[in-house]
Amino acid sequence: MTDPETLPEGSIKLFRTTEHDCSYLADRQSRTLFLDPDLAVTLDLYEQLTQAGFRRSGKHLFRPDCKTCHACIPSRVPIQDFQKKKSQQRIWNKNQDIQVSVQPCVFRQADYDLFERYIAQRHADGEMFPASEATYSDFLAINNEFSFQLHLTLDDRLVGVAVTDQLPSGLSAVYTFFDPDLDKRSLGVFSILSQIHLAQQWGLPYLYLGYWVPGCRKMQYKTQYQPTELLIDGQWQALEQRA
Repeated sequence: MTDPETLPEGSIKLFRTTEHDCSYLADRQSRTLFLDPDLAVTLDLYEQLTQAGFRRSGKHLFRPDCKTCHACIPSRVPIQDFQKKKSQQRIWNKNQDIQVSVQPCVFRQADYDLFERYIAQRHADGEMFPASEATYSDFLAINNEFSFQLHLTLDDRLVGVAVTDQLPSGLSAVYTFFDPDLDKRSLGVFSILSQIHLAQQWGLPYLYLGYWVPGCRKMQYKTQYQPTELLIDGQWQALEQRA
């Protein structure tokens, strides 16, 4: 990382990485801005940084900070106005036999075993392969005041986990993994719909889905939950709905 910089109010330090290969777009270089890892993250600070486009990964709060590219756009779903598409309603109906429960964000062997299978079958070409218990613990099993896991179980068998943060302005989807052998159930979609449903129950206005990256196929799903709002030039703006 480069030398730290301080925000205008002088309260926190941020660290910028050197350029590295972009995880989303081929043949591009990216930089990342990290919150001081030694700083205790309060819920209020986390909320402020989320409004500025930051995301959480394990113990780190970060946002892209590339020199010339601005393709990574924070996205969120306004809960009150959300309407399921026909395909999403079918997925929701198909999975009503799945039990959804809120669990503490801690390490469990069953959770890790599912994660290991998911990474091996779905993301063997990614940075998290091969999976390890240490990496999983640092990434998805950090128990703090704002994190929880949404567990999906079918006939008492764990089939999905959605690691989620609760902020004053909404839920933030951190990472989801699920049984890779249950393709026909579209558990990734069902997990997001379950987070939206939970936000509705808890009276929270938004679900934050992370970065939408035009041109990146694996990130296109984030605009399928409509209406969608994008953080552009420091303002949350509605994305025109698509068919």
